[in-house]
Amino acid sequence: MTGAPGTRRRYAVIVVGSGISGLFVALEARRLGPVLVLTKGSIDDCNTRWAQGGIAAAVGPLDSPEQHLADTIAAGAGLVDEEAARILCYEAPARIRDLVRYGVSFDSLGGEVALGREAAHSRARVLHAGGDRTGAEIETALSAAAMDPAITILDHTLVTRLAVEEGEAHGVEAVHLQTGEREWYEGDAIVLGTGGAGQLFSHTTNPEVATGDGVALAFDAGAEIADIEFYQFHPTALRVPGLPTFLISEAVRGEGAVLRNLAGEAFMQRYHPLADLAPRDVVSRAIVREMRREGSDHVYLDCTGLKSVDLAARFPAIFAHCMEAGIDMRVDPIPVAPAAHYLMGGVRTDTWGRTTVARLYACGECACTGVHGANRLASNSLMETVVFGKRVVEHLAAGGGGAAPATPDRIPFPAPATAAPSHRELQAMMWECAGIERDGPGLERGLRTIAGWPARLAAVCTREEFERQQMTTVAALMLTAALRRTESRGGHYRSDYPERDDAHWRRRQVFIRA
Repeated sequence: MTGAPGTRRRYAVIVVGSGISGLFVALEARRLGPVLVLTKGSIDDCNTRWAQGGIAAAVGPLDSPEQHLADTIAAGAGLVDEEAARILCYEAPARIRDLVRYGVSFDSLGGEVALGREAAHSRARVLHAGGDRTGAEIETALSAAAMDPAITILDHTLVTRLAVEEGEAHGVEAVHLQTGEREWYEGDAIVLGTGGAGQLFSHTTNPEVATGDGVALAFDAGAEIADIEFYQFHPTALRVPGLPTFLISEAVRGEGAVLRNLAGEAFMQRYHPLADLAPRDVVSRAIVREMRREGSDHVYLDCTGLKSVDLAARFPAIFAHCMEAGIDMRVDPIPVAPAAHYLMGGVRTDTWGRTTVARLYACGECACTGVHGANRLASNSLMETVVFGKRVVEHLAAGGGGAAPATPDRIPFPAPATAAPSHRELQAMMWECAGIERDGPGLERGLRTIAGWPARLAAVCTREEFERQQMTTVAALMLTAALRRTESRGGHYRSDYPERDDAHWRRRQVFIRA
């Protein structure tokens, strides 16, 4: 950290982000020494608290990790890293026990844990807490457990740079947003747990903090970025004029709700044998096609036939939100449309969470373990954070060190010299050019748009300015990766190359800063 001013203190582990991945790592790592958690919002301002459906683990009597693995691989459209997926599925039950130890109370029925079923799962294996408030329940429990003398949490603190010397990460530069003070923090290890990048798009289920910061920070620091073209659009987000996007959990369809077009037709059986429980990419594209055919901006999710389900009790947050919008889901169909939801790609890691920069780790949505392939299996995301967060700390406890091996055929990519004039302009461009359905001319238009934006600021002064620059980096990576991949697979669909091409494209794209 040559030239770093006024370092305060050295920490065993510095964690960037306060969602489930960041807090879980902090709790597990406190036995290694002092831990610092830095988060640009408040401690609970993260994707985790919005996760409704639940967390997947093979804990039911009719289930097995092997079956969970088979479903994960099937959903991933040929690109799942099977070693990583096997680790996820076999270690999941133990991580559920860890969450219970940290105070998470999962819903039960008749003395047994209640298990829901979601799209592309062959068994009911999704645990939930507080009905549809699973993410919020986990975040609340972990936040309370993190009030520990060994863990220092600094909120409203924006990490603007990773300090790397001779291929090793040594610390972070951060700005305290409420005072403008800039500070450096040294750490024996840096762990990125910054979440996703849904704010790249006009319509998203993600909160305002999800701007891809961790991916851009790691890219700038020399780490590899993989699978960045694969973005999952959730099929069912509330679409009511004048109201913000709100996720309607897949678990609602798991209970038997049916998608209908404006004519009242249950259309999903025309698109996939699993109908309403088809993989998310299939359902999202089907909805887009129905909307286009009917000239509408939504379809309907019909829950009115679920007479045996107490919707207010099973889905309290969704039920309350719909009621506030004037929709009683017991008798009214819910207007829904797809929205950007989850980034399958990110900072490439090995199965211990190591990036290709020594002492820099990543876990959760900002990381790319390869476990999701081209299309994430529902409710594997929360489990991924704790499984690989645990492995990060296990690796550090065993002595840490080293970096993930570099990818032989990685693609050099220059960081964009420009930045979006505003969040809104970038979001509109990405929704149009790199949304649910893409094509070559649109992706090229997106890249030309970025090239025509103003030059980057030499010094970033505000969170908004920093986010625009980070979002522009991630957008340029995503557009480039999507343009290069001349096929359709999982969360990446190109109307000019609508078929999957295993002969040429059953491989990952990995980028490195040129």
